[in-house]
Amino acid sequence: MYKAIFNYQQTRFLTSAPDIRALPDDSGIEVAFAGRSNAGKSSALNTLTRQNSLARTSKTPGRTQLINTFHLADNKRLIDLPGYGFAKVPLEVKEKWQKSLSEYLIKRKSLKGIVVLMDIRHPLKDLDQQLVHWAVQSGLSVLILLTKADKLSPGPRKKTLLEVRDASMAFMGDVTVEAFSSLNKFGLTELEQVLDRWFSDEPVESTEP
Repeated sequence: MYKAIFNYQQTRFLTSAPDIRALPDDSGIEVAFAGRSNAGKSSALNTLTRQNSLARTSKTPGRTQLINTFHLADNKRLIDLPGYGFAKVPLEVKEKWQKSLSEYLIKRKSLKGIVVLMDIRHPLKDLDQQLVHWAVQSGLSVLILLTKADKLSPGPRKKTLLEVRDASMAFMGDVTVEAFSSLNKFGLTELEQVLDRWFSDEPVESTEP
């Protein structure tokens, strides 16, 4: 049985930031969680850390409008990025936090990899593919996490997983695909294995004075 290198249960909240200027020093390693507003991002983070309320969950998709930062270990952080796509919020609000999301992805030097969460019943929507393409072109590792896997029976779940893995080869980068369920912890070990690999690499030194 796999034993995680890092103790994800010790993850603690650091700060919520409206933009990258309010984030911690840009050093070490960060792994960001991103996805459509109804993809189950907060639930996945809570499952990973074994904490029911570390990341805020809501029945109203799109409530996460800030860059939420969590401390995992020395100079190692998990990032909960604003959801994209579905959120029923005013256009000016949506544009503001979408700008924050783009700025973080482009400028944050400590960003090592991105976990892109997609509902297993509706994978690889246009915005999802755009994000994965951008990440690969930027030299980032990507884990496509197909959430809500409990919504499908084993046969269709495996079929979708294989189809998305096959489709992900077109991205021509370091892209891993796994199925995941916050409800029954399906895929949790695979998620920990990928994060352990990313966090075990040499950290980026800060370029700030």
